[in-house]
Amino acid sequence: MTDDEAISYQAAIRGTPVLSSSGTEIGTLEHVLEVPAVDVFDGIVIATKEGLRFIDADSVQQITRSGIQTSLDDTQASRLEPPDGAPVYRVDALADTGQSLHDILGRLFRRPRWIREHD
Repeated sequence: MTDDEAISYQAAIRGTPVLSSSGTEIGTLEHVLEVPAVDVFDGIVIATKEGLRFIDADSVQQITRSGIQTSLDDTQASRLEPPDGAPVYRVDALADTGQSLHDILGRLFRRPRWIREHD
């Protein structure tokens, strides 16, 4: 498999470049939105200099290992809206894994850290 072959949205990796129709990088993949109960791809959220932005599934043309191609031109890409759903959380599995006193006490007295993805 080459980096330019199409892959499933389920195999998309965070940090993959997202491109406009002109080939300009408009951001990087933050996460994929799906409805798992019916196996439907709903769109992607990308990280840009302006913050997180939502791209509807209808505007995503192809997902490959090397990039995600959209049908948005550069003007449309600059006007993308932030996502409007519930906040996304991810576990920081490496939090408090060191040998410092702070890390040791963190493991003893706290729950695993949850980090909120910012808009």
